Amino acid sequence: MKIALMDSGIGLLAATAAVRRLRPDADLVLSLDPEGMPWGPRTPEDVTARALAVAEAAAAHAPDALIVGCNTATVHSLPALRALLEPGVPVVGTVPAIKPAAALGGPVAIWATPATTGSPYQRGLIRDFAGGVDVAEVPCWGLAEAVEHADEPAVAAAIDAAAALTPDEVRTVVLGCTHYELLAERIRAALQRPGRPPLVLHASAEAVAAQALRRVGAAPAPDAPATGGLTVLLNGREGVLPDAAFAYAEGRALPVPTATS
Repeated sequence: MKIALMDSGIGLLAATAAVRRLRPDADLVLSLDPEGMPWGPRTPEDVTARALAVAEAAAAHAPDALIVGCNTATVHSLPALRALLEPGVPVVGTVPAIKPAAALGGPVAIWATPATTGSPYQRGLIRDFAGGVDVAEVPCWGLAEAVEHADEPAVAAAIDAAAALTPDEVRTVVLGCTHYELLAERIRAALQRPGRPPLVLHASAEAVAAQALRRVGAAPAPDAPATGGLTVLLNGREGVLPDAAFAYAEGRALPVPTATS
């Protein structure tokens, strides 16, 4: 079994690690766009054009499914990606976990990029899945960029700034950008108040990985031998993950890339 994942940068590492946990025997293809990252500030049309190119590069390696490991690309490009690849290659998007978070009741905070915070897309998810729940939208200025470059001082400053914007009464936080999932425990520590119940974080990686397996008719097999290989594509060319990926446990746990051509 071969699962491909795509993103502009290392935000796909959380979903990659989740797939790896569920199926350590699966071959992985990671398709990145270092020449065009970040996608967040780009127009929807530009995001879609770049996402299609990255997806085509992944599809050339004949995966059984493709995970769009990026909220921005899912919002703007999922229909175009599915039109390009399905039904031959199922395409699984990444959506902020607002629905399960709201099911626990409020108050809820959604940490997201400034472009996503307050956007019609996010407001629509809140309207559809969090009606009657107190939701605070928290813009995380510079956090995704700091994660992408493993810039420790910038990461610390961005987390502190977002934590200061998060209401004290919040008990549930949605990580609305895949990059943030790489910092889940640091975000939890920044928001946990002494004497309060443990903070609940909701991320998307595990659900996305499970959905990809369902789409290809495969069951989780976490005890399978860790024989899955790794191919990394940088704008369609085989290469290695950027050094910043290895600042995170999810990157360090991946196998060494294998040449396929």
